[in-house]
Amino acid sequence: MPEKLSGNMLIAQGGGPTAVINSSLVGAVKQAKKYSNIKNIYGSLNGVNGIINENIVDLSGETDGNLDRISRAPASALLSTRDKADEEYCEKIFKVLKAHNIRFFFYIGGNDSSDTLRIVKEFETKEDYKIITVHIPKTVDNDLVLNDHTPGYPSAARFVAEAFVGLDLDNRSLPGVYIAVVMGRHAGFLTAASALARRYTDDGPHLIYLPERKFSEDNFVKDVQENYNRYGRCVIAVSEGIQDESGRLIAAKLTKNIEKDAHGNIQLSGSGSLADALSEHIKDNTDIGRVRSDTFGYLQRSFRTCVSKVDRKEAFEVGRKAVYYAADKNQSGSVTINRVGDYSVEYKLVELEKVAGKTKVMPDEFINDAGNNITEKFVKYLRPMLGADFVSGAARIRAEKIVKKL
Repeated sequence: MPEKLSGNMLIAQGGGPTAVINSSLVGAVKQAKKYSNIKNIYGSLNGVNGIINENIVDLSGETDGNLDRISRAPASALLSTRDKADEEYCEKIFKVLKAHNIRFFFYIGGNDSSDTLRIVKEFETKEDYKIITVHIPKTVDNDLVLNDHTPGYPSAARFVAEAFVGLDLDNRSLPGVYIAVVMGRHAGFLTAASALARRYTDDGPHLIYLPERKFSEDNFVKDVQENYNRYGRCVIAVSEGIQDESGRLIAAKLTKNIEKDAHGNIQLSGSGSLADALSEHIKDNTDIGRVRSDTFGYLQRSFRTCVSKVDRKEAFEVGRKAVYYAADKNQSGSVTINRVGDYSVEYKLVELEKVAGKTKVMPDEFINDAGNNITEKFVKYLRPMLGADFVSGAARIRAEKIVKKL
C-alpha cells in the first residue's frame, strides 16, 4: 500500500437536511481525531458554496461533549446549500482545497453530492495535487443506488408512519376522505412508509400512490369511492411526484400557479397545491361531503422526536467508515449500507461513478398490482429500520355494545 496521505480534512453537508445528518458529521470528526495524518479538521458552512467563498470553520477543537450534543440535533449543523456544482464550479472548489492543504474531502449528501466529489477528484492530475474524496450517504428519499437504505430515511419513514397512526384515528373519529402528500419526486419509499401505521385490516392508509406507477385521475376517484363505500371513510397517502401516463407531474397538471426551484424543477415540497387539487377533484367527481388534505412538507425530514435509534447509529457509522477508508486506506469513493441476514448491516466503499447522478426507485415487488398500495415485502423491508420501540397502529376499545331499550 502507498504511503498514507497527510494533510488537512474538510467536511461539508449538502442538500435537504435530515434528522440524523449530524450523526454522520460527528462520526467523521471523532474518527478523524484518531489519525495523525489528518492535521486539521475543517467544516464548510453552507456546503460547497461555503468552500468557494472560503466560509470555513476549524472543528479540531470541538469537545466530545459538544459533538455528542450536535449528533442528536436535527438538520445540518454546518448549514447546507442547493448549489449544483458543474465542472467550472468544481474547479473553484479544488483551488480552495489546494490552497488550504486539504487532502481529505468528505461530502454528506445525496447523488448530486457524490457527483460533485467525482468531478472534484478529476482535477487531481491537472492540478498535480493528490486528494481523497469520500461521499457520506444521506437522503430521506432513500434513492441512492447500491444502498439497501440511506441514513435519514428510516427516521423520516418513522415520522410518516407515526403521523398516519394519528391521522387514521382522527379520520375514524370524524369519517370522511383524508389525503396526505408526502415527499418523493422520483422514489416512493417515504410515502410507502405510511403502510407501517396499519395494525387492523381496516386501518388507513387505505390507498397509497407512488411515482413508480402512472397515476390515473379516473382510477383515483374510483379507488376512493370503493374504499369509502367499504369503510365509510378513506385515508390516502400520495407521493408529491406522482405522474400521469405521459410522464407529466400531476402537481403541474392540476394546479394553475407553478413554482420552480433553483434547478428549474417544479416546486413540490414547499407547496400544498397538489393536496388541494386532489381534494377538489374528489369533491367534483363524487358525492362525498367531507374531504380534507395536508402536505407534510419539511416536517418529515427533521422531526427530532421521531428519530430511529437504528438510523442514528448507522448514520454515525457511515461517517466513521468514510474517514477510515480515506485516512487509513487512501481510498476515494462512496460509503454504502448493505443488509446482511434478517437484519444487520455492513459498510462498503464503491466507486463514486457507480452512485453519482443515479436514482434508485421502489422495486416492483414492493408495490401491489393495482399500483395503489404496497406489499408485505415492503413492510418486512422497512420494519427493522424503525427501531424495536416502534409500534404499528393503536389499541382500540374492545367493549361490546349494550342492548338497546328504546
